Amino acid sequence: MDKKYQIDSIENIRFLNEIRKNLVDFGKHVVAPDGTAYYLGDDGSPWPNFNRDTYENARMYHVYDMAALLYGQEWNRLTDGLKKGLTVTLRDRKNGGWFDGLLADEKPKEGKQCYSHAFVVLAAADALMAKDTGAEEFFNDAVQCFDHYFWIEKDGMTADTWNTELSTLDEYRGLNANMHTVEALLNAADASAQEVYRERAGRIINRVIKLASDNEWRIPEHYTEKWQPLLDYNKDHPDDQFKPYGATPGHGLEWARLILQWASSTFGPDHSDFPYYCNAAENLFDRAVKDGWHADGSPGFVYTTDWFGKPIVSDRMHWVLAEAINTAAVLYRVTKKETYASAYAMFMQYLDTCVLDHKLGSWFHQLNQKNEPIDSVWPGKPDLYHAFQATLIPYCPIHLSVFKAVKEQLYAEGIA
Repeated sequence: MDKKYQIDSIENIRFLNEIRKNLVDFGKHVVAPDGTAYYLGDDGSPWPNFNRDTYENARMYHVYDMAALLYGQEWNRLTDGLKKGLTVTLRDRKNGGWFDGLLADEKPKEGKQCYSHAFVVLAAADALMAKDTGAEEFFNDAVQCFDHYFWIEKDGMTADTWNTELSTLDEYRGLNANMHTVEALLNAADASAQEVYRERAGRIINRVIKLASDNEWRIPEHYTEKWQPLLDYNKDHPDDQFKPYGATPGHGLEWARLILQWASSTFGPDHSDFPYYCNAAENLFDRAVKDGWHADGSPGFVYTTDWFGKPIVSDRMHWVLAEAINTAAVLYRVTKKETYASAYAMFMQYLDTCVLDHKLGSWFHQLNQKNEPIDSVWPGKPDLYHAFQATLIPYCPIHLSVFKAVKEQLYAEGIA
């Protein structure tokens, strides 16, 4: 196999550097005049008639704050604009919290989502670590809002959706928002040295491990207010962007990496409890690969499966591959097992062959079973976050959030 697909080869590091620089250049027109993030088309051009989502705004801030650290302060022109979107345009000063985004007619979207607020916390923690202007106020504002409206102390989990006025909380509970909350909390802990955020991440993780192990490591995503699983949720809308029916192999992969990051940062690989968490991560990875990879006879990960591992939505989403690359690399670092290095190389080859758009740039966001680009769930290429992180996480210390690693330059030699 080509050396550029093999972990720890200089060729692989150079390959990822090339991909990362392409992604940074691809998204350079993302900032709207009001600081919100434009939806990006197939060639990176902005689509002004699309919704502009808060989570995407925060993700792009996350990407370009790292780009400024890696490639120079000229990229701060984007972060300055995107921060305006987060701290001014999308901030609901009347009701509290953040709007979920703006519609094409500039009106705020209805509702307040944990998912979006988790990414606001992620971005605010980045700002604090980068010592951006106004970062401390932004961070305190974000975490105080999240603590008040979304963290449920008695559950050790998060709520999901409020109405715009923050007066009525929906009964639905979901693990997608909790997963990105874990990511945000670990970043917040690294940024602020307030270990309460890492402890909360651990409470979520311990519950998710139990939920997954009780279900043969296929993670139920949707729940009632009392955390009873809703296994048939969205059965009539199985390809939903954020709340699809069934098990999502990509989330099993993502949880596996986050578990290892939390366990490594909490007590390290030599602690007697570490093998329990490593075993959980391996089980999640193995289940996701067994159920999702090449499951319908073609390369790539299917989007969802039923509760017996049968593919439901066979489309391939780019973010799933990004998380597979990250987790294979992290598991290889932790276990030294060659099976994970082989999986990493296999995923990298598939990325190069099918998912990278070598003509227009970035990654195809959605492919069909034949690995042909389609846009039924993800038109255009609005998201750099998953792909950008996949060019860094394989070569960053496991116990650190990726932003912290970039800020402290704690990555493999040759990354830039």
